[in-house]
Amino acid sequence: MSDELNPAVPDSATAEGPETESEETVKQRKNGLYPGVSDELAENMKSGWADTELRDLKPVEQAGHTARRRAALSARFPGERLVIPAGNLKTRSNDTEYPFRAAVEYAYLTGNQTEDGVLVLEPTADGHTETIYLLPRSDRENGEFWLSGQGELWVGRRHSLAESEALYGIPAADVRTLADTLREATGPVRVVRGYDAGIEAALTDKVTAERDEELRVFLSEARLVKDEFEIGELQKAVDSTVRGFEDVVKVLDKAEATSERYIEGTFFLRARVEGNDVGYGSICAAGPHACTLHWVRNDGPVRSGDLLLLDAGVETHTLYTADVTRTLPVNGTYSEIQKKIYDAVYEAQEAGIAAVRPGAKYRDFHDASQRVLAAKLVEWGLVEGPVERVLELGLQRRWTLHGTGHMLGMDVHDCAAARTETYVDGVLEPGMVLTVEPGLYFQADDLTVPEEYRGIGVRIEDDILVTEEGNRNLSAGLPRRSDEVEEWMASLKG
Repeated sequence: MSDELNPAVPDSATAEGPETESEETVKQRKNGLYPGVSDELAENMKSGWADTELRDLKPVEQAGHTARRRAALSARFPGERLVIPAGNLKTRSNDTEYPFRAAVEYAYLTGNQTEDGVLVLEPTADGHTETIYLLPRSDRENGEFWLSGQGELWVGRRHSLAESEALYGIPAADVRTLADTLREATGPVRVVRGYDAGIEAALTDKVTAERDEELRVFLSEARLVKDEFEIGELQKAVDSTVRGFEDVVKVLDKAEATSERYIEGTFFLRARVEGNDVGYGSICAAGPHACTLHWVRNDGPVRSGDLLLLDAGVETHTLYTADVTRTLPVNGTYSEIQKKIYDAVYEAQEAGIAAVRPGAKYRDFHDASQRVLAAKLVEWGLVEGPVERVLELGLQRRWTLHGTGHMLGMDVHDCAAARTETYVDGVLEPGMVLTVEPGLYFQADDLTVPEEYRGIGVRIEDDILVTEEGNRNLSAGLPRRSDEVEEWMASLKG
C-alpha cells in the first residue's frame, strides 16, 4: 500500500465546515518521503485533464421503488425535517479504514451507497422536498484529487452531483455545507442516529431520542414486506450462495489439509465475484465448533468423520443478503448418530416451513419446529416428558438454544427495530422473507447426554418467502434431506 502526503483538505462532511485559506494546505504523514508540494507542481497538476463527466447515465434499477419509499416516509412525518445519513468511514488501524457499508435506512431510501451521504427531507405545505447531500468530485484546484487519502487518484472517482441526480432521481448538493445548514434549521427535526457524529452534533439541540427512535422504528417496519425488486435481489443472493456452497464441497480435501479458513476463503471468493461481500461473518464450524452458534474464528481443523456446519450468505451489490446453513459430513457420509440427529432437525425444519403462510402468527413456525425437537429429546430419553411439560418449562433449550428464524433483507437480522407487536407478535403477510433454522447442539462437555452425542451440532437453514398461496423456499437449490445431501456431495466430488 502506497505511503504519501495526507492533506488537510476536507474530503468529508464535518461539523467544522470547510478549511479556511489560512490553514495548512498539505499535512504530511510523520514518515512520508516528500517534504511538501512546490508551487510549480501544484500548478502543473491543475491542468491537462480530459473532461470525464458522464452525461448519459440511466437511473439505478430500484429508483422507482426508492421514490415510493420516500413518499411513504414523507406521508408518515408531515411538517418535519427528516435527516437520514449514510455514515462515515471507520478506522481499522492507524490510517487504514474498513470497507464502507452504507446505513441500511439510507440505502433503502436512496439506492446510493457512498460514505458521508445524507438524505434530507425538508417539509413543505404539501409534503417534502428531497435533497441527497454528497461529496462532489475531488477538487482539482486545491489538489484534493491527488493529495488527499480519499482523493480520486487514491481511492477512485466519485460521481459528480449532476451524475448522482441522474442515477438516484433526487436533487443533489454538496454535503460539506450541510452541517451549517442544519445548525440554522428551525422547526421539528428527526435524525437516524448512530451513523454520522458530525450531523448529529449539528442537530444536538433540535432532536430528542424518543422522536428519533420513532423514525428508526418506522423505517425498520417499512422493510417487513419486500417489494418485487427486493425479492429479486434476495433470490440473486441465495443463488450465489448456493454456488458458494458447491464451491466449498469441491475443496473439502484442501480444507482437511489446512483448516476452516480454507472454507471461509472459498465462500468469500464467490461472494466477492458475484456480489458485494458476505452478508455477515461466515460460520465455518467443523466438529465440535458446530456447537458454538456464531463460530466465526474459523481456525480449527477439518477432519474426515466430523460434520461441517456452514452458515453463510452472499450479499448482493444492492446490499441484500442470503442466510443459509447446511450441516455436511466432511467425508460425504453421515455416521449413524450424525444421521439420527440430522434427520430430527430436518423433520423439525419441515414442520417449521409448513407453518409459514399468510395469516399465520409469526411465532407459529418456531413453535412447530420446537415441538418436533422436544419430542425427539423425550423419545431419546434425554429429557423427561411429556412434551407439553418440556415446552412449558423450555427444557429443550439446553440443546436447541436459539429461536427458529428471523426476518431477512438488507440486514441479515432485518427489521430488528420494529415493534414487537408488528414483528415477533405479528402476523405473516405475502412478501415477508424469513429464515427457518432449527438446530440441535450437544456440547462436547455435556455430561447429561450419552458420549456419542457430544460434540455434534446440526443446523439446517433456508430462506422462505411468504406468498399468497403459502410459501416458497428461495434456497431450494440446496438439498436438505440427508440422503440427498450425500448424493449431492458425491456428484460434486466427481
